[in-house]
Amino acid sequence: MRITVLAGGVGAARFLRGLKRAAPGAEITVIGNTGDDITLFGLRVCPDLDTVMYTLGGGINEDQGWGRAGETFSIRAELAAYGASPDWFTLGDRDFATHILRSQLLGAGQPLSAATEVLCRRWQPGVRLLPMSDDPVETHVVLAGPEDPGKRRVVHFQEWWVRMHAETPAADIVASGAAQARPAPGVLDAIEAADVVLFPPSNPVVSIGTILAVPGIRTAVAAKTTVGVSPIIGGAPVRGMADACLAAIGVETSAAAVGAHYGPGLIDGWLVDDQDKATGDDPALAGIEVRALPLYMRDLPATATIARAALDLALELR
Repeated sequence: MRITVLAGGVGAARFLRGLKRAAPGAEITVIGNTGDDITLFGLRVCPDLDTVMYTLGGGINEDQGWGRAGETFSIRAELAAYGASPDWFTLGDRDFATHILRSQLLGAGQPLSAATEVLCRRWQPGVRLLPMSDDPVETHVVLAGPEDPGKRRVVHFQEWWVRMHAETPAADIVASGAAQARPAPGVLDAIEAADVVLFPPSNPVVSIGTILAVPGIRTAVAAKTTVGVSPIIGGAPVRGMADACLAAIGVETSAAAVGAHYGPGLIDGWLVDDQDKATGDDPALAGIEVRALPLYMRDLPATATIARAALDLALELR
């Protein structure tokens, strides 16, 4: 079986771990979000790609879901002593090595997809990990403020998410550069060759939504049997501040609203938590097969059960 997954960071990485257990013989391609990417201290940092790579490769900090296990922060302390900025984004010593090598490869003219392949040779994640694009795409947040839109402040998503904790209301979220980007080599082929496409419980706006903003990807996904897993349970995000992102684009924080946001033209099936099972009767989801089951990824067996349910529904709908 060939499975293609559109992936953000922590939630997607944990889902993928369950998917590997649920379908051990499957050929899995992961298309990772690069809209969160940012240049810090002259180094290109790709948080979502690295979270998937570290998680599946056994090097993740399990408690926080991102960053390296057994991390130390000597470099961070030295940068602080110099007064270097920014001081709101945490990079550990081991993590720095990844960003240094990636930046060396990019500086030598390698595309991001090739650099990612080199990094994955060490971690052996057991999936093919592709960035959504080799072209630069960055998610920017337009902060709510002056009545004149031309005077509103625009910040990188990471500054809004990490430094501001998404507490400053957003007037809009923009995938800067996405319209001019092209899918990375292998991305469209992986979607077209897939038996099923899955959306894990990733942020629908700044993870899945940013991937879909790259021309050609949405159309390719829409042509396949696609099943999504709701990142919203009982009217709240499973983790993170997805509710702030949804509010910025005028979408209610509910499993039904997120399913409707994707729409029947994009997804065929939608998994929701048991406490949201009434979602199946929502007319906004007409044309989408909705199934309810426990969606908290409490441990690997529970996560594998969720992944298996997504696969079973996709195969049923093919």
